Amino acid sequence: MFRNRLFRIQFFALLVGVILMLVKYVAYVVTNSNTILTDALESIVNIIAAVFALYSIVLASKPEDEDHPYGHGKIAFLSAGLEGFLIICAGIIILGKSIFTLFYPHQISQLEIGAAIIIVSGLINFLIGHYLEKEGERSRSLILIADGKHLKTDAYTSLGILIGIILIYVTNVLWLDSAIAIIISLYIIYSGAQLIRKSLKGIMDEADETLIESLLDYIKKHRKGNWIDIHNMRIIQYGSKLHVDCHMTLPWYYTLERAHDEADELDKSISQLHGEKVEFFIHLDPCIEVQCHICAYSECVKRKHPFEKKIEWSLDNITKNRKHGLAK
Repeated sequence: MFRNRLFRIQFFALLVGVILMLVKYVAYVVTNSNTILTDALESIVNIIAAVFALYSIVLASKPEDEDHPYGHGKIAFLSAGLEGFLIICAGIIILGKSIFTLFYPHQISQLEIGAAIIIVSGLINFLIGHYLEKEGERSRSLILIADGKHLKTDAYTSLGILIGIILIYVTNVLWLDSAIAIIISLYIIYSGAQLIRKSLKGIMDEADETLIESLLDYIKKHRKGNWIDIHNMRIIQYGSKLHVDCHMTLPWYYTLERAHDEADELDKSISQLHGEKVEFFIHLDPCIEVQCHICAYSECVKRKHPFEKKIEWSLDNITKNRKHGLAK
């Protein structure tokens, strides 16, 4: 049901995108405005990106198999990267045509109709984009988030286009049409580059400090005295699933069964935060004598040194591959 819901949301966005593209193209034919053509061409990119996003949702929902032991979620980053590439292509095409018509201007007509269409389509794109982005954040779907941001970018572009149309209508300066289209095309290219950058970060498994901090805050609230430290934490995202690795230091004299129970408790606490979309691998470490100074476990029966200071877990010490201790 969850996967079908994501598919239905994206399919709805695709249908709306097709309708808006046709409406914007009609507006361009009526007005002959480069600025409106900018919006119409970007809508074509929206549709192509939405189709691939739809396919990506289907593929990402497939379970793990022998060839893909971590699932198919990485397709989300490819989808976002392709969307960014298409946005850049549209921006370059718009930039080229706008520069040409800047030197060879043409007549523009019926801007009132064009402005009305841009207002309606821009508002619809913003609302749908906001909805997709929120649903993507809720379900941890990068595909929906990327498409939502794209549609919201399209809405901001429409706002710029509307301002341009008003200026052209008031001043009757025709070259403003191409000049505004050039500015908007540069913004479109920048937006595409940002999407590609985010895609590459995911493909290269770049550390997501915001995500690690959200997990860290939750772990600190559930921290137990015998959890002496957690270090070498790494998070990799596969679509909506998180793969978390970390080392957990426990009292050295714990039985294997007791240590496993503690690790299982940490696993369950994180899963409560992110649902079933977390895969946790915990490497268990025995404590060492020098850690007695930072160990707040009051029930320890093997303590060799008195407790001195509690080490607060932070992004700096929880991601490093070393046990916690007092600096000498």
